[in-house]
Amino acid sequence: MLHGYGSRKESFFYQIEYLSKYFTVTAPDFPGFGASAPLDNPWSVGDYAQWLKEFMEAAKLNGAHIMAHSFGARVAFKLFADYPELAEKIVITGGAGLVKERSAQYIRRVKAYRRIKKLFPRYAEKHYGSAEYRTLSPIMRESYKKIVNEDLRECAARIKNKTLLVYGENDVTTPPAEEGEIFRSLIPGSKLEIMSGTHFCFCEHPDVFNGLVLNFYNS
Repeated sequence: MLHGYGSRKESFFYQIEYLSKYFTVTAPDFPGFGASAPLDNPWSVGDYAQWLKEFMEAAKLNGAHIMAHSFGARVAFKLFADYPELAEKIVITGGAGLVKERSAQYIRRVKAYRRIKKLFPRYAEKHYGSAEYRTLSPIMRESYKKIVNEDLRECAARIKNKTLLVYGENDVTTPPAEEGEIFRSLIPGSKLEIMSGTHFCFCEHPDVFNGLVLNFYNS
């Protein structure tokens, strides 16, 4: 189980509790999150993918079923595009990994941030960027920038594993009509399920989500 950015393995509480009845479940904290050690330099998606590869090999998890949420999906796309043998079936929920065309408003805001940062760096860091970004340490901010600015369409298109995409119908972070449909079109043979809920539909409606996952893993 691969958690989202700024999250930790406990976000999969309901899935761990349920799926442990049928499988051996492994849910690590990515470096820099949860109980794992903090980063000493900014990591990219590729760095996290390399860490996951080494983790899975050390834990002898070759051919495991995968569940990945949001940022975890970025890492999954990056790793399993090149090493499909490490995974069997993949469930992506609220999967991220697309760099979208920037709006004129966004471009103006970035330019304003850069100007203000030169003169008033503390003010710029406090008032610009998402709420998630402002809570990060300096190293994690640099890592965040590397991660969100990498488009993973090409990696997704090389996924050979059987893949289920699950998105909440009210997900505004990774909207199903955008991310969900695009990844469905990119990943050969993938199936898209849209269910009630938001970006955390797997926590909000665990019975529905867990049923979809178990049926998929057992199919």
